[in-house]
Amino acid sequence: MALEEGGVPTVALHTDTFARLARSVARVNGMPTTRQAFVPQPLVGRSADELRGYIHGPDPIDGRPFARVMLEALTRPLDDADASGAGFDRSTPRLLEPDTEDGLRRRFEDERWTDFLPIVLPTEERVEAMLAGTSHDRDEVVGTLRPTQYREAWEFTVEKVAVNAVMAGARPAYLPVILALAASGVTARHSSTTSYAAMAVVNGPIRTELGMNSGIGATGPYDHASATIGRAFGLLSQNLQGGSVPGETYMGSQGNPLAYSHVFAENEERSPWPSFGVQHGFDASQSCVSAFLGGWYTLGGTGLRDGSWRETLRRSLHGCDASLGPALLLDPLVADSLVRRGLATKEQLIDLLAEESRIPARDYWDNQWNQTLARPRAVAGIEPFASHLAAAPDDLIQPYRTEDIHVIVVGGETTPTWRMTAAWYGGTVSVDAWR
Repeated sequence: MALEEGGVPTVALHTDTFARLARSVARVNGMPTTRQAFVPQPLVGRSADELRGYIHGPDPIDGRPFARVMLEALTRPLDDADASGAGFDRSTPRLLEPDTEDGLRRRFEDERWTDFLPIVLPTEERVEAMLAGTSHDRDEVVGTLRPTQYREAWEFTVEKVAVNAVMAGARPAYLPVILALAASGVTARHSSTTSYAAMAVVNGPIRTELGMNSGIGATGPYDHASATIGRAFGLLSQNLQGGSVPGETYMGSQGNPLAYSHVFAENEERSPWPSFGVQHGFDASQSCVSAFLGGWYTLGGTGLRDGSWRETLRRSLHGCDASLGPALLLDPLVADSLVRRGLATKEQLIDLLAEESRIPARDYWDNQWNQTLARPRAVAGIEPFASHLAAAPDDLIQPYRTEDIHVIVVGGETTPTWRMTAAWYGGTVSVDAWR
């Protein structure tokens, strides 16, 4: 943008895998005639000769020689379409035309308004019943969502959230939790080449009011509230942010089954520590939900033996991706065993985990995403990345800050199970505020 404002012609260069995405982003940002050129994917791991071949070969999207495409894009004068840009219609109809039930279900699938499991059709009567779950007006703006930072955020109302709650099979009593998740600003359909999913943790009295399971099978499909709240979070994310279409608004290479539903209640009653909600400013008598983005790595085990528990945690932390810190989901049996080993608070455990996560600098910089995302920050002098870059190859550096590591107690004490999963913390939102 700065170059173009300065009168310097520019061309956006992409790999061919992202052709639909690049053109879609330009279109929704009002620049459908943006000059673009493409080279083959991948770039990482290719030799200099192979990369040079990309430049001397054809543009895989245009078909003509890459150099010709670039030169033409740089030298062709702007026309009226380039200068005027274009708008993008974000309006959606409130009601669909009458059709049979089968016809409407097919319409929802064809428009990609579903997660391709059967839905409850959101009739006016069903949406009205769902809205009884909150005192907020149907036209009140809840928040905004977008699949990536490169797209303009879409604004949505209470009624639109209620429509997606109906589709997910949720009950009106669940709506305050779903509205709180919608207000978090965290999308459950984040578009990244890394296959993210969302995770949400519920705290406070709402857990028992809704019959949410925090014990045996808590993170699985074993209670209606958790399953449908999680599904509603996914549906509202894709429908109220402008879509989640592979190759266009979703780029996760493998995808993630956790995207179907990953909402659960913390087992506050069996935890030796304050709940996650209390850690983040809420009283134990208040209900809240915390939203995370991550889930693209998961590892864990059973039991932490006296002689080797720190080594077990250390090896597991080293198995996590150094670019995104973990959330630890601990069965109460594991949490109790850590207290007996002197970790009386979550903060003490997190401090220990941050220390045990240290790895040689060479291993940290051998990570593709650290090269892509952290290295430019390091070169710009931003800490702690600058210190990581200045470290000798064998120096141990700490990849995670304490605020990058989260601890949640969940499970039914049938075995001392623990799990680490990628988790970027997006915030904790009051559920009571949406009643």
